[in-house]
Amino acid sequence: MMELHVWGGAGEHGRSCYWIGNDHTSILLDCGVKREGCGEYPLLDPTRIARLDAVFLSHAHEDHSITIPWLYKMGYTGKVWTTSLTAMQLPGYFASWANYVSQQGGMLPYDEEDLAAIQYAYIEDEVPPLQWAALSPALQICWGRSGHMLGSIWLLIKLEGKRLFYSGDYTEESFLLGTDTPEDEIRGLAHLHGAIVDAAYSTDAEHQPEKLEQLYMAAANILSAGGQLLMPVPVSGRGQELLLLLRRRFPDTPIRVEHELIDAMELMLEHASWLRPGMDHVLADALRVSSFEIVHGDEQRAHLLEQDMAAGRAAIWFTNDGMMQSAKSQWYYEKLRAHAGSGILITGHVAKGTMAERLLALSEAQRGCRMEVVRYKIHQGKPDVRKMTQAMNSKFTLLVHAPKRDTDILLEQLESEGYRDLLSLQPGDIIHL
Repeated sequence: MMELHVWGGAGEHGRSCYWIGNDHTSILLDCGVKREGCGEYPLLDPTRIARLDAVFLSHAHEDHSITIPWLYKMGYTGKVWTTSLTAMQLPGYFASWANYVSQQGGMLPYDEEDLAAIQYAYIEDEVPPLQWAALSPALQICWGRSGHMLGSIWLLIKLEGKRLFYSGDYTEESFLLGTDTPEDEIRGLAHLHGAIVDAAYSTDAEHQPEKLEQLYMAAANILSAGGQLLMPVPVSGRGQELLLLLRRRFPDTPIRVEHELIDAMELMLEHASWLRPGMDHVLADALRVSSFEIVHGDEQRAHLLEQDMAAGRAAIWFTNDGMMQSAKSQWYYEKLRAHAGSGILITGHVAKGTMAERLLALSEAQRGCRMEVVRYKIHQGKPDVRKMTQAMNSKFTLLVHAPKRDTDILLEQLESEGYRDLLSLQPGDIIHL
């Protein structure tokens, strides 16, 4: 009997990890961490790890990738199938996580030897997108770009005759990144035995243009009063998109950006096949005409900020830390809280216990500056889940990447519209395929 074990990611935001297999063959989809305390890791079963036939990694973000080295400590000796771009970005994420855990006074469950033991296999070298390849007599795969970040993918899998779809983190509304929609490949199959679908935004029905208008309005409220606007964003993904979009919306406002975000933008330009048509020219233009003041160090950062504040000049600041855990982000906050009219816009998930969450819990008077959450879409909301579910001819569709309560509400709403065979589960649950 083939089974799907939820080791993390369903009924929660973080530690995505799904084991699929039986006594003869098995695979793992992602192996991440939840950023709470010193980290909450997947419910790994050590008796199954060494016997895995393959591990697949959808993208580099920590909630999908960080626990990969622990698999090797537990005895896994096989390959991690992912894209070369994901593998290229992982050292930065591993280093960032190690630093975070150290700051929390914790210890990693793996060491440098386990990191060095990881064997990557590049899925694009094996087969182009939207085509099938046999990795073994029992295992076939098809993949496509998922639009979530550079190098991110979805997967269609045939395992001992069972056909499964895994969306990874998915969106079709990225400004920069291209998406290979999986519907045609799914229709080419008789039916699916199961689907794991990104439903991170649960019942949120707004599309990207609506989100952007809210974001622009929040930014304008700060900038129009001569304030400094801090945009804490991840090093790769929505940060580059928001840089370009805010440059377009506020062409006369200086934009200061930490160099790591520009490095990631240059990496995007080097890999234009992952972009929407024509976006390589947009990126090249932005980099060529020096649209941004690139910040390379503490002295330059302090000098520019002091100049802007002394002149009463509004400016936008991008820093590469979406949850404000770094010393650099906290330096920005200490400066902004002393400057009337300045503010912070958070555009993504805020994990429990992070600096961003603690600041959001305060009143504006306690915090010393404005702060608002305006989500920029890099996942699926209700209309997207509805669309993807319509394309599935599946025995079940497991909705993942959101708290259990939110997923339950989404499931109830979709069932009231006539959708069936939807599941809202949590870590530790098992599905018989």
